[in-house]
Order: sequence, then C-alpha cells, then structure tokens
Amino acid sequence: MHRRQFLRGSAGTVAGLTVVGRAAAQDGGVVQIGSDIPYKPFEYRTQAGDLTGFDVELAGAIFENQMNRDYEFVQTGFDTIIPSLNNGNFRIIMSAMTINEQRAQQVDFSEPYFVAYQTVAVLQGSDVQSVDDLKGQTVAVQKGTTGETAAEELKEEFDGDLTIDSYDRIPGAFNALLRNQAVAVINDNSVNVQYSQDNENIKLLQGEGEAAQQSESAPDYLTLTVEEYGIAFRQDDDQFRQRVNEALNAVIGSGTYEELYSEYFSGSPPASILERASGTATGTGGTTTTGTTT
Repeated sequence: MHRRQFLRGSAGTVAGLTVVGRAAAQDGGVVQIGSDIPYKPFEYRTQAGDLTGFDVELAGAIFENQMNRDYEFVQTGFDTIIPSLNNGNFRIIMSAMTINEQRAQQVDFSEPYFVAYQTVAVLQGSDVQSVDDLKGQTVAVQKGTTGETAAEELKEEFDGDLTIDSYDRIPGAFNALLRNQAVAVINDNSVNVQYSQDNENIKLLQGEGEAAQQSESAPDYLTLTVEEYGIAFRQDDDQFRQRVNEALNAVIGSGTYEELYSEYFSGSPPASILERASGTATGTGGTTTTGTTT
C-alpha cells in the first residue's frame, strides 16, 4: 500500500522519519509520535529509506484520514520511550507497545488495537526443543520490552539459571542469535515470524502455551503470554485520547483496519478488536496472527 505521506500537507516533506525536538502540545499542530525503529513489520524503513509498517499506516488512517491532522514519527529508544513522552518530546507513543499495569501507572492507553504473544525464536537445528531447554543458556531480548519481562519470569522459574542479554534495538538481539551469542530471542510473535521469513536460519519454537489456554485458534508455535497493544498518552491528555479512540474505532468500523492488517499479517484480525467497533467486544481473543506478508 504505502500510499500515504508520513507528514501530510507540508511542502518539501519527504515520506519517512523526522527526528525532532520538543513536541508542540496545542491542538491543531503536528501530532508527533514516539516510536522505536526498526521493529518490522510495525515500523521500519524500506530499501528506499521510506518509513512504513503497520503502526505507521494505522497512524495515517487515524490522524490524516479521520482527524485531518498532520503527523510525524520521532525515533526514540524503547527503554526510554515513556519518560520521553512524559517529558514532552512527542505527543503519543505508537510502537507496538503492550498495555500492562506497570506502564499504566505512568501513561494512559487507548483501547487495544492489536493482540500479540511473546514467543521464542531459535536457530534451525537448535538443541532447544522446549522452554525447559533454555535453562542454563543465554537468551537475547530488547531492553524495556515485555519480551525482557518474559525472560526475567523464566529466569525466576529456573532459580536464576538463565542469562539474559538485553539490546537497545531488536536487530541486536537477532544478530546475537545468528552469531551464536544467544540460543534464543524472546520477543513479540509478529516480529519473530518476520525474522524467520526473512532468514531461513531462524524458526519459532513450537508447542502450546498461554494462547492455547485462552483460545481454540492459537498459533502452532509456543506462546509465553497473550498481550494487547495500545497507543500511549500522557496522563493529562484525556480529551485528545478520547478523540483518538473515536478515530481508531472509526478506522476499525470502516474496514480500513482489516485492509491494513491483511497487508502485513496473515489470517484475520482478532475478533475482540473488530467487535469493539460495533460495540460488542468481549475481551482479548479471536483469530490468531500467525505470520506476516511484508
């Protein structure tokens, strides 16, 4: 698709990433969006250097199409992204961010727009055949993510017998895997699937897990958690959050969300997301994301 400019209506602006300073908070200005890049397929650059991805296109549908607002993405590290938001460096966060209680103490979230799972990526031919095989090994994660949290929980289960190497960006974690500096990467399913599709030496650890316990449509790979992504806001930005929620639900209700989803992922969007737009949401669940197509 990739048919939207990522800063709309500004002369001389090229589609792509703009790194800026402190965000203007007043309504009517450019909506600046904090995001950790690259994190394919949610936010990443094409070979031509253009910024794209599911979050990027969804932002266009929300802000340009529904709210008639200019917007731009601000690159920032994920482990510092919430303090950066609260310091006023941008207006919101769209960065495949899981809604959880710890983060909800610092920011407010939109309604969920994606269901994800923590999964384990390993090398083809790896001796790791189950989660228990990670005991005594080194795993790679990205700093500040729920993948890091899932690894820390495994470490507790293993009575400390797990080494966790945390990287600033997810490519660093996968480079460690490919260089045999770690036996696994623990990270979001869609991103792990994307890496397995881009590199024939990487696969997802198979098995049942949390998703299988919650849904009959669980994927065939191991899932450590079931999570929901949301857009993050400063806690004093309630009116703007309400307007963005309304725009998000309009995007879902119009069919645009399903169109974007089918561009980046296989299968159908989760029923919990689609039903909310019609006022019949029942919670996390629905059809599973099993892969990506970008």
